[in-house]
Amino acid sequence: MSRTSFILIGITYYIVSVVLIILVLNFINKKERQKYKKEIENLEREKNLIISASILSELNRVEPLINNSDSKELFVEWQRRFKEIKDDDVPKITDALIDIEDLYAEQKYKELRKKITHTELDIAYAKTKAEFLLEEIKSITLSEERNRETITKLKASYREILTKYHENKDDYNLIASPMELQFENVDKLFGAFETAMDKKAYQEIGKIVKAIDITIGNLKIVIEEAPSIILMGQKLIPNKITEILKTKEKMEKEGYNLSFLNLDYNINETNKKIADIFRRLNVLNLEDSIFELKTILDFFESTDNDFDKERLAKKTFEEYSRNILVKVTKYEKINNDLYRKIDDIKYSYDLTNEDVAVIGEIKTALKEIKEKYEEIINLYRSKTSYFTKLAKEMEKINVKLTKTEEKLELTLRTIGSLKDDELRAREQLDEIKDLLMQAKALVRDFKLPVIPDNYYVELSEASEAISEIVKELDRTPISIKTLNTRVDTARDLVFKVYNTAKEYVKTAKMAEMTIVYGNRYRNNKEVNNGLTKAEIMFYKGNFKKSLENAINSLNIVEPGIYKKLIEEYK
Repeated sequence: MSRTSFILIGITYYIVSVVLIILVLNFINKKERQKYKKEIENLEREKNLIISASILSELNRVEPLINNSDSKELFVEWQRRFKEIKDDDVPKITDALIDIEDLYAEQKYKELRKKITHTELDIAYAKTKAEFLLEEIKSITLSEERNRETITKLKASYREILTKYHENKDDYNLIASPMELQFENVDKLFGAFETAMDKKAYQEIGKIVKAIDITIGNLKIVIEEAPSIILMGQKLIPNKITEILKTKEKMEKEGYNLSFLNLDYNINETNKKIADIFRRLNVLNLEDSIFELKTILDFFESTDNDFDKERLAKKTFEEYSRNILVKVTKYEKINNDLYRKIDDIKYSYDLTNEDVAVIGEIKTALKEIKEKYEEIINLYRSKTSYFTKLAKEMEKINVKLTKTEEKLELTLRTIGSLKDDELRAREQLDEIKDLLMQAKALVRDFKLPVIPDNYYVELSEASEAISEIVKELDRTPISIKTLNTRVDTARDLVFKVYNTAKEYVKTAKMAEMTIVYGNRYRNNKEVNNGLTKAEIMFYKGNFKKSLENAINSLNIVEPGIYKKLIEEYK
């Protein structure tokens, strides 16, 4: 191809590119112009909505309602504000829209954007002023209708209050005077409302309606709560106090010390509180009165429970005081017999001083218990303490005595059972061997891929401990103390081996089952990776880690899988 052809092709591409760029720019420009044109049209429409017919209509409606200097002054102010919107704000927006049209025609879009933004704010400001003005005017033009509706509802509520009052007048006898006075006030307020409506004093009407609403609201509370307050304050609480004082007097004659309840002080404070509540009730102030009286009543109701606890504590104290004395005397006799024979016991059963030291400890414990018992009995006789406290102290002694009793019984059983220990040791040896065989069978039957070294260590320790029992049984004479130690050690080690084997097998089974269950989700990369790690851990013998990896992987696709697997495993 000649050089001329190349030049012609290049020129052709250049011309086509220029044409395409011009077309794209024209398209973009056209879109932008359409957008601005639409915005300008919206601004024009919003401007026309600023001065609505409603404002003029409401102003015309409010003019005939003017009947005093205050309302006339308010009407003049509204006219001034309407004129300001109409003659200042709207023309200013109109001029701005003309400027916008010019900028649009000249395609000065940067300046146009700023002007549109400012004009939008001016329109929003003017519309807000117009809306506020309209609302203020409506507050007068619609006030009569709204207030009439409110007053009608309030009158209905007031009639209900009056009806309830007159039907149950005896319930309000204590506050009849302030109630009647308040009814008169409400009647006067209703009359003031009608007078204000006749004079079209709309600014005063709102205050009167609010006062009526508050007064009737307070009366409603009084009507609802006053009977309960009077009933609790005049009957329920005084009757309860009388009942409690009678119970207190009777129990004190029976030997109860009730000073810890502080009843005289609490009754005195209660009477003061009730007097204060009735003073406030007389001026129809019921704030928190019901709550305070209920709290007082609940307190005195709980005092009955305190009386019952004290009666029960007395029975408990008397039972303990009898039983403890009998037991202490009995155990002292038994332990003293042992104490006298302590040298024979040591010689017969090859026991050391440490082995029989418990007999001396029991003797000391019984002496301390007896001394503490006498101390509490002296408190009871002096009547300086109350039974709830005495019973608790006796209970503490009884707990200590029970522990001492257990220690004494254990000592008696130990001394009496030394001859049977060898036979028991041989029986236990067979049981221990059988348990070790079960542990080995657990590991063998499941065929673990790898048996952890820890199992072999524990198995070796358990086998060696069994050998020590056999050696001890073959000795002559047999040391019962050493034999028992050997048996205990071997039993503990074999149980440890058994539990270890059981735990390994259980964990391995769970891990294997979880991996098998999870194979259905192998198409999930995260699950697949987790299960692969679990398999590696499984074949290395780290069954716990394998189970954790498998469960964590399955939780990705099946949250809460652990519970499901446990159920299937069971």
